[in-house]
Amino acid sequence: MSDALAGVLEAAAGGEFPPADGSVTVVPQPSRRDAGVLAFTAHSVVFADLDPEWIRAELAATPSEPLAASMHPRFLAALLGRTGRRMDTIDLLTVADALPGPPPLALREIDDPAHPRVARALAFRDEVRVWAADGGVLVLGRGVAGRWEAAIEVDEGVRHRGLGRALATAARHLTPDGVVWAQQAPGNARSVRVFQAAGYRPVASEALLVAD
Repeated sequence: MSDALAGVLEAAAGGEFPPADGSVTVVPQPSRRDAGVLAFTAHSVVFADLDPEWIRAELAATPSEPLAASMHPRFLAALLGRTGRRMDTIDLLTVADALPGPPPLALREIDDPAHPRVARALAFRDEVRVWAADGGVLVLGRGVAGRWEAAIEVDEGVRHRGLGRALATAARHLTPDGVVWAQQAPGNARSVRVFQAAGYRPVASEALLVAD
């Protein structure tokens, strides 16, 4: 595990962010699986096993306002070309503190690796656990730098009844860590609202580079 990246994430979870000075921090990948970019307020962190000077040169050559360069398509395309990886989207990275006691929602732990949400989690996370509620699924697993990450799925027929927020809240009770993380695509406003209503705080944007 990259202690440097884990330290950045731990500090951010506690409200201590990198200096908003427009600079870029380059740290090693926490694992072979995980590489990417985090963009905080006026500070970016690139976690990739690449020459830091090459990274800084590519950022400088990006035709963008400097504070936005790390998430610019040109820079991300350069990273993908250099690493031979792919990416899906840029996510909003959020975090919430753990809550005591059992979740206030009836859940049953299941083993269903064929479920689409579970199959996706297994590609990105370790130690994956899955719980089902009537009309929904909650997935927990260790993601980037060993952080515990939550993902939820709510059936179309039971949406707008508070189940998504209840599942996101349940993750705060079930996480083995002091905090739990979750990613939402910014365009998925429903998901963003659900996690923020459940107490998840926006931390950064995140682009993960995925190895095939």
